[in-house]
Amino acid sequence: MNRKKAILSGGEIGMGRGIALELAENGYDVAFSYYPKTQNLEDALSTTAKLLEERGARSWAFPADFSKKDAPREFFEAAVDAIGGIDLLVNNAGVNIPLPLQDITEKNFDYLVSVDLRAYVMLMHYAAKYMIDHDLQGCIVNISSSRGERAYANAGIYCGIKACLNHMAEAFALDLAPYRIRVNNVAPGAIRVRTDEELLAMTHGRKTDYFFNEDFKTNPKLVEDQDFWDLLGPRIPLGRVGTPKDIGRAVAFLASEKASYITGITLRVDGGLILPGMPEDSSMGAPDKGW
Repeated sequence: MNRKKAILSGGEIGMGRGIALELAENGYDVAFSYYPKTQNLEDALSTTAKLLEERGARSWAFPADFSKKDAPREFFEAAVDAIGGIDLLVNNAGVNIPLPLQDITEKNFDYLVSVDLRAYVMLMHYAAKYMIDHDLQGCIVNISSSRGERAYANAGIYCGIKACLNHMAEAFALDLAPYRIRVNNVAPGAIRVRTDEELLAMTHGRKTDYFFNEDFKTNPKLVEDQDFWDLLGPRIPLGRVGTPKDIGRAVAFLASEKASYITGITLRVDGGLILPGMPEDSSMGAPDKGW
């Protein structure tokens, strides 16, 4: 069987790993990037590689810090050379650094734009050009966010970037339609990006790790009793938070022949999270009140 070829940014853990595994189960080999400063990186990479191999996929992993200008090109060139082509690009690597408008800095702004927007656009550019030059009717899927539709406090830059990405997908879909290359987005809501075991293995949290409680280090039982996602789940209309597998399935669907007549959409996968207008972090105040 000739396996298809996927290039994925940010595949070592969380949603990226979930996407990689679903693609493997759908007949893809996967070349993915990883963030060099990921906690417990060696374990993350070996686990992902092992799980991909169990699903019959070959995989390649490349370090990439997408805040660096040349990182998207360097990653794409290394990945496409290793895997031998491309049928699917998945833009997943991203970050939110939560700050209110009055506290943002130029450094903060530039970092988010570089990682969450510029890298996405440049990887789409490289993939589209390669597909056109090699007469490939491929597919591009970007990971957006429900925050591209709903406003959240302390996330104005991130919300704006994701809204921009949603509209870009529509315009880029028109650019590439004559070549039968499809462009779509998946917009996750609240997704459990760390297992209990991964939370317990963390030694510290950053501003981006909203799910990590420093008290986990001295009281592991808190992971069971006060897990961010367990508290949030009952307040979501469908009664649970999402999993990386949920996002992987959505990506695999949009990349498949079953979605061959779909382009330029943003598919929200959030269990109804934003339908009533509830922001994620409201769950922490009264988790037993329902949405």
